[in-house]
Amino acid sequence: MTNSAFSDQGDFVWVETGSGVPIGAEFASLKPMERNLLVRHKEGIIYTYTGSILVAVNPYQLLPIYTTEQVHMYTDRRLGELPPHVFAIADTCFFNMRRNKKSQCCVISGESGAGKTESTKLMLQFLAAVSGQHSWIEQQILEANPILEAFGNAKTIRNDNSSRFGKYIDVNFTKGGAIEGARVEQYLLEKSRVCRQAPEERNYHIFYYMVMGMSPDQKKILSLGTAAEYKYLTMGNCTSCEGRDDVKEYAHFRSALKILMFTETDSWEIFKLLAALLHLGNVEFESTIVKNLEGSNVASSSHFNMASKLLEVDPAALEKCLTQRSVTTARDTVNKPLNSEQALDGRDAFVKAIYGRLFIWVVTKINTAIYKPPEDDQEVRQSIGLLDIFGFENFHNNSFEQLCINFANEQLQQFFVKHVFKLEQDEYNRENILWTHIDYQDNQSTLDILATKPLNVLALIDEESNFPKGTDTSMLLKLNQIHSKGTVYIPPKNDHETKFGIQHFAGRVDYDSKGFLEKNRDTLSLDLIQLVDTSSNKLLRQTFSAELGASSDTEKSVNPRMTINKPKNMRVNPKRVPTLSAQFRQSLDSLMKTLTACQPYFIRCIKPNDYKKPMLFDRDLCVRQLRYSGMMETIKIRKAGYPVRYTFSDFLNRYRVLLRTSVCDPNTESKEQCCESICRRVLTGDGDWKTGKTKIFLKDFHDTTLELERMKELHVKALVIQRVLKGYKYRREFLRKRSAAIVIQKNWRGYKGRKQFKLGFARLQALSRSRQLHLSYLKKRQAALVLQTHIRGYLARKEWKRKRNAVILLQAHTRSMLAKRKLQKMQRDVSSCRLTYRVTPKREEEQRALLAKQRHLEEVLRQKREMEARQQSENISDQEMVDNIFGFLPNIIIGGQEGQAPNIEGKRTVIEEIDIDELPLEPEPPEEDYDDLDQYSFTKFASIHFQGAATHSHIRQRLQQPLLYHEDEGDVLASLTVWWIILRFLGDLPEPKRQNRGYAHQRMVPQDMLSGQDRRLSHMVGLDQVRLLPAMAKLWEKNLRKPSIITEEVRGKEELTLDRPLTSLEKVHYIVGYGIIRPDLRDEIYCQICKQLHENSNRNSYFRGWILLSLCLGVFPPSQLFLKYLQSFIRFAPGGFPSYLAERLRRTLMNGARGEPPAWLELQATKTKKRMLVNVALLDGRAINLPVDSASTSREVCQLVSNKIKLRDAFGFSLYVAMYEKNLASMLMMTIWRLVQVYPCFFCFRTEIFFFKQTFPQEDDLIQLAAKHLYIQHGSDNRPENVKETVRDCIKNSLIEAKSEAKLVQMIHTAHAQSSFLNNKQKPELVKAEMVDYARDKWPMFFSRFYEVTKLSGPVPKSKFIVAINWTGITFLDEREKRLMELSFPEVMGVNTIREGKTSGPRICLLTLKGDFILSGASVEDMAELTTMFLSGLTERSVYAVALKDVNSQDDPTILSFKKGELIILIKDDEFSKQRGWIKGQNSSNKKTGAVSTEAIHILPTLSRPSNEILSFINLSPNQRKDLVQANQKDMGTMERVPPATLKEYSLQYFRLNAAPERLWAHSREPIRQPLHMKLLGTQDLSHKACMAFTDILCKYMGDYPTRQMQSPLELTDQIFSPPTQSEALRDEIYCQIMKQMTSNNNRFSIEQGWQLLWLCCGLFPPSQPLLKHTQKFLESRRREPLASDCLQRLQSSLRSDPRKLPPHQVEVEAIQQNSTQILHKVYFPNDTDEVATRTRIKDLIQTISKRLQLASADGFSLFMKTQDKVLGLNEADYFFDSLRQITDWSKRAKRIKEGGPVNISYHVFFMRKLWFNVVPGRDIKADLIFHFPQELPKYLRGYHVCTKEDMVNIAAMLFLVKVRGDKSQIATIPKVLKELVPADQLKAMSENEWKKNIIAAFNRRTNMKVDEAKIAFLKAVCRWPTFGCAFFEVKQTSEPDFPDIVRIAISKTGLTILHPKTKDVLANHPYNKIASWCSGSTYFHMTVGSLVKGNKFLCETSLGYKMDDLITSYVNMYLRERTAQSRGHRYNM
Repeated sequence: MTNSAFSDQGDFVWVETGSGVPIGAEFASLKPMERNLLVRHKEGIIYTYTGSILVAVNPYQLLPIYTTEQVHMYTDRRLGELPPHVFAIADTCFFNMRRNKKSQCCVISGESGAGKTESTKLMLQFLAAVSGQHSWIEQQILEANPILEAFGNAKTIRNDNSSRFGKYIDVNFTKGGAIEGARVEQYLLEKSRVCRQAPEERNYHIFYYMVMGMSPDQKKILSLGTAAEYKYLTMGNCTSCEGRDDVKEYAHFRSALKILMFTETDSWEIFKLLAALLHLGNVEFESTIVKNLEGSNVASSSHFNMASKLLEVDPAALEKCLTQRSVTTARDTVNKPLNSEQALDGRDAFVKAIYGRLFIWVVTKINTAIYKPPEDDQEVRQSIGLLDIFGFENFHNNSFEQLCINFANEQLQQFFVKHVFKLEQDEYNRENILWTHIDYQDNQSTLDILATKPLNVLALIDEESNFPKGTDTSMLLKLNQIHSKGTVYIPPKNDHETKFGIQHFAGRVDYDSKGFLEKNRDTLSLDLIQLVDTSSNKLLRQTFSAELGASSDTEKSVNPRMTINKPKNMRVNPKRVPTLSAQFRQSLDSLMKTLTACQPYFIRCIKPNDYKKPMLFDRDLCVRQLRYSGMMETIKIRKAGYPVRYTFSDFLNRYRVLLRTSVCDPNTESKEQCCESICRRVLTGDGDWKTGKTKIFLKDFHDTTLELERMKELHVKALVIQRVLKGYKYRREFLRKRSAAIVIQKNWRGYKGRKQFKLGFARLQALSRSRQLHLSYLKKRQAALVLQTHIRGYLARKEWKRKRNAVILLQAHTRSMLAKRKLQKMQRDVSSCRLTYRVTPKREEEQRALLAKQRHLEEVLRQKREMEARQQSENISDQEMVDNIFGFLPNIIIGGQEGQAPNIEGKRTVIEEIDIDELPLEPEPPEEDYDDLDQYSFTKFASIHFQGAATHSHIRQRLQQPLLYHEDEGDVLASLTVWWIILRFLGDLPEPKRQNRGYAHQRMVPQDMLSGQDRRLSHMVGLDQVRLLPAMAKLWEKNLRKPSIITEEVRGKEELTLDRPLTSLEKVHYIVGYGIIRPDLRDEIYCQICKQLHENSNRNSYFRGWILLSLCLGVFPPSQLFLKYLQSFIRFAPGGFPSYLAERLRRTLMNGARGEPPAWLELQATKTKKRMLVNVALLDGRAINLPVDSASTSREVCQLVSNKIKLRDAFGFSLYVAMYEKNLASMLMMTIWRLVQVYPCFFCFRTEIFFFKQTFPQEDDLIQLAAKHLYIQHGSDNRPENVKETVRDCIKNSLIEAKSEAKLVQMIHTAHAQSSFLNNKQKPELVKAEMVDYARDKWPMFFSRFYEVTKLSGPVPKSKFIVAINWTGITFLDEREKRLMELSFPEVMGVNTIREGKTSGPRICLLTLKGDFILSGASVEDMAELTTMFLSGLTERSVYAVALKDVNSQDDPTILSFKKGELIILIKDDEFSKQRGWIKGQNSSNKKTGAVSTEAIHILPTLSRPSNEILSFINLSPNQRKDLVQANQKDMGTMERVPPATLKEYSLQYFRLNAAPERLWAHSREPIRQPLHMKLLGTQDLSHKACMAFTDILCKYMGDYPTRQMQSPLELTDQIFSPPTQSEALRDEIYCQIMKQMTSNNNRFSIEQGWQLLWLCCGLFPPSQPLLKHTQKFLESRRREPLASDCLQRLQSSLRSDPRKLPPHQVEVEAIQQNSTQILHKVYFPNDTDEVATRTRIKDLIQTISKRLQLASADGFSLFMKTQDKVLGLNEADYFFDSLRQITDWSKRAKRIKEGGPVNISYHVFFMRKLWFNVVPGRDIKADLIFHFPQELPKYLRGYHVCTKEDMVNIAAMLFLVKVRGDKSQIATIPKVLKELVPADQLKAMSENEWKKNIIAAFNRRTNMKVDEAKIAFLKAVCRWPTFGCAFFEVKQTSEPDFPDIVRIAISKTGLTILHPKTKDVLANHPYNKIASWCSGSTYFHMTVGSLVKGNKFLCETSLGYKMDDLITSYVNMYLRERTAQSRGHRYNM
């Protein structure tokens, strides 16, 4: 490398100049490296890189490389990108901390005087600057250094500012990279320096600061003189330090104390103690003899008295403690006198103890100010640690302190060696990297001798220190005895020498053992501790608190995990006190653990000479430092090694953008191959990168190259994205403008054409031609449609015939094949029989005889069995058998005789019974010829129809095929299943054991049998042909299954198995259920039952079979084929069964099959074999008992009730089932049989009413209705108790609570008394009729008949809904009674019934003007019938019709002329015969009448005039109507919708595993005990916060769970959203919790509250990418919800910007509580006008306001928030409501602490100019009038500007003109308003009359000037002054003695100016580029001007420091944005 290469940026310079030797080559000596350092040192280049290790040579002078420009230059730059610098290391630490999320540390090592302390301060300065917050905590951390240096640094021979202690500063950062605190750990203060200093050395700086910088008054109080007067300060014969101003340093020290929150009392107490130490140092002792012992006395001196006064102890006690020592024996305490030498040692020990403990107290106080403990103990903070510890020392006389210091340096050297050599080379070996081992100097052997091995040097020193009689000599003997044979320990040359040597890594050091034990013990006399205990000096006692045990047994340490136990009494055992070396080793071990846990960086400080001279380079000294620091080996390993290492995964994740997928596809290739592909492509020609087993190894320049290429690729990709987005944006803008241009062109051309059109003939001709063309088109189109219709019909019929013929042919061939096979089988069977029985006639006769004999025996056996069966039947009753089979049935009396029906109207229920004899006679069945039934025996049927070898007799085996033949394979399988269940029911087969659900051969129950799809409430309520008893069973099932009859049922997909034990009821339901759903299986079931009853000898099985048969007969009949045989079979039933079964069969045949299995009431009826009684309640309180059977229908019961109560017409009446004292909706999860056992039921007879959420009547109408109710109930009796009863009956509780019962009673009483029905004495029946008419008109839905249907097609978004039909029309309703569509009868064109086969249910086609509907359901035929009845009835009575075509009959006036679509009013006067096709009508448009053909009109089914919309619809073609309906549906959002999306799919992958069958993604009414997400389970704190948030969502905000604690919505939203705004891991959890509670939630109020939470959540932060798509689906599938679209919009906005930092503001919560998504906030202007702004970022809000005010530019304007005591500027980058919330919360906390209790903070938001740059009055008039004038006027009037009298007079005239608005009559008021015209400090410059005179003269010269012109003229006059646009602050300063105490600071665009408040002279001017740092505290403002190293510090006291800080920051940021010459560079993403 040549000389020119030394100035290259980032080059490694460890090369001989011009030698061409490669980096890392082995040299025989260090001369080449030393020469390079020399050359760079002469050129002023003090920093050099060795890889990431920085070598810093102390220049001993201030270089201009530490300015703010250098800070900005090195910020966000790669290491090596710029010349070496300590800032580069600091930036690398900061960057890697944020990038790798790992703490960093920087070990700064070197000899004393090498510049370690300055490097540490520079690192801190850079970190504070790069943090960029200018916070008070940053300045506190920086100002801790001057305090620590004052107490811990001193001038030595080698260093003017030598650190005599070690410190480790751990700087903590937030996740955003801002400094949030720091912690200082101190190590081994050199306390002996307080008492003794070597020649040319000083004591600690603080003593010289104090005696030089204190004011005379303070020094007088402390009796302090000059430094030369004190022995402690003159032992080194040096009281001054060149280049250090102690007076100025004292001022900086005092400022630092203030910044670090040291109070004035704290500072004064510190100075008192320090002064006491100086006075103690001057105390002398006189020798004396006391009791024949050598003693001493304190010499008379003022210093002693002053010391005792400052220590606040008794002088006599102090003298005693200094001259005597207490010796405690076993029995007594003896005072031993001390000689003068011992007294001096005791005094020095006391001084050292006080100073050492004072230093620890100061460090603790600093940590209290700058350290912020984490809120969570488990929180892992990111930090950067800076280690500044004493360097290696080797003096002429080295003592115990040097041994400890050098031991610490040995540890740090080992740490360096381990990280640079050991770990790196070990990793190369692990990863199989080809590597040549590099030898290095390992100092582990030295550490082993010093501290590691047993009986090491420090351990032996401790051991000897613990012996009371141990001496330095005995210690040295032990060291020699144990370690003399080694090479590390060097023993003394003879026994009389006290020095021993240690071979350190930096060379040999000889230590003098004299005083080792005393220094190591570091003990203090117990007498002195007791003396301190008697002192009244609080600070002194605090410093000795550990020894005194003042407060408690424990003391809080700086380290939150460390607890220090205090002694319980004063008498501390000395053996338990750890020695100084033990304490130091313990703290050093803790330090090494801390460093090991961090990623280290090293700075090697080199001292160029021992004389502290600049530009002097001692080669030998540098070579020695380089040699022992191992820099030679470091260069080798840095050159040959690979400092940058990535795992394959991390490398690919970071540099994935550089991979070419065409070369290496990451989906198919391994990560290692992908990494190699990237390196081969990018690092072409750079070579020497390696891939190991798991990592890739790179050089530093490789990493730089990769990062640069990555940034280039990302830049290219960003440009692509920008290009596409900009193209989209501008194309959309272009299309919008083009569309607008086309509209303009079209209108302009139309206007021009119309203007030029003068003759009407051309227009008439055009219209005529267009009409002809239109008519021609219509004819052709109509013809085309007809042709298309016929062609399509022909093609469809042809295709249908072809398919039908093919099917018939296929069926014929199939049946032929099956018949042939059957015939062949029968032929084979006959042939085999003939072969078997081919015998002789004789043999044949014998066989006939044998057969006859067998038949006779069989007959005898049969008769015997029948006799036994008869006997058995006599021994057992049917009731017992039923009880045995259905033992679970409750013992309830049939007929509703147990329990009372609900008292519907408050009256006593009257029960009436209908005599069975009064029942209308049913039509007698045709007489059966029972004699003919003998020929229909079951045996005969079996022989004819049974398949295979099946017989008619009872068996116990499973069938292999059904008894009867079935074409359907499903019927075959069902037959075998039914047979199996029948055998199990009869007991012929045992029940199977329980098996696992996963067994492969289980028999599954068909889904069609288990499905509840067709079991609807409308199947059995209000329909005439639906069975009554199945209706009861169905109602139980329906209400137990779901509260809504329309909501989709959620059933498990697993089928139920039959291979399990079943109850008898389950078996009956399965058997009967198969018969219901498979009609072709009914004969099979009957045959199977009859087969098992025939010749069955088992009594239990026999009776079970007859019970089963009776149950089947009540549900479905047999076919005609088997009917006669079944009737014949039941004649032989035992007991009373024959007649009972015959009657059930007859009723079932008469009314048809049922749709449900038997109800419990039927099972009860089998006991008595009688008809059942049910209780029917009437709405007037009566109840009737009616007899019913299994086949009874609702129509029959309704007819019975109607006949009984003598109704004229039963139409519209139906039966309803009610539960006794129970609401079905509250028992949804009970099983049906439990419900049946507990709750009896009764029937209610009434008109069909469906309770909908109708509009509640107005208060006046409600009062009138209540008054009528009172009249009906009590007539004219309006006593208060009757009125109160009416109030309770008619008025809901909420209205009663709102109005009060007494007021309502009075209102109803008045209405009743003044009513017309009372005065006219109307009959109650008429009043009832009036109430019914009112209700019918008010709530027509209450008078509807309802049908539940399934939509097969039609323009309605729901697939299942309810159809309500009443006199107004047809309404479609969803499950929440929300209207989907309303159709009046004129819009209904017709209704048709569709039947497509036996498999599909009934369907109807509803033809309407809004579209055609195909509906299915059990009751759609009744719906069609009712609709047809309404249409026909209304059409018959209607007088309105619409014309279907044009009729022009000018020739015949009898016929009415009209056009298509016109309304015709029919006149029914029999003038024309309707039977002949004519009717009289009137044209509504021209009022003409005439005959109208019925074929030309469509009569509308309505009694009122139809609307124009209906008429226009009818006039449209079907296609036009379809298009219009679809367009309306799209606008209204009623198109077909997908089912609402849920989190089910997301939960399978990300939710925790749940053992219980709980749907974690669906609504729950119970709090959760664990979070939903699996990833949160491992973190206890986050898990607890997630559960608490769910409780707040569930219990309190959404109201799904009862809670007694009431909280405001703002408090709840704070509790819900505060944790996720602080912790990103909780954001998905909150999203999922809210969406979970909104899924399958039937509570509308809860849903609405959930939407509010989701709306707030979407505006705070977005979900993660995995959850995002599910959230979007969730919102998109619910677009009909009012807030869904807003949530989607807010979600998209959140994705494009940063998340909010704080929970919602109160304004946001209140707005969404009112369902308002437009949030308004008032913003004030300086001229008292206001503006309304919406929620947005502050920067966007500023732009919005500027545009609305039409300002020329928004630059320089800002928003301010004014509270009661502060005006705070809002940060432009923050969200508006986040800033408001942050400030108000801070104000609330401060006020709550001050006042206590909850507080409210009022505030106003102002919009004003903040930065005054480019402000030229007159350029922006609106800005001048609204902002500039109101803001500048107060500054002028307060006298901040320097101006002449002439200027003041002219300005006063302008201001007066503005104030009086040009009114000359107000001139006399000038003296009164003079304060508003003239600056306050200039009022006395002239008298009032002179001011008035001059102002009037100036005013008269401006009479033609307007008010706005005067304001602008004022600004033009003021803008000429240099203080224009400045912000002024009156502050108190303590830093500059030449300045007055009170100064005025002006902040403007040019910088910060310090002014004299009275003379207004400029004291100092500081441009922004010279201000290195600034910050503000609660009452202080601090700034540093100049260099970061030796800058001038300015501290002032003010409560407005925050405003000064904000202004300076804003101006500096503005200039930084405008800098284009030096960009901050591009750094890859953090």
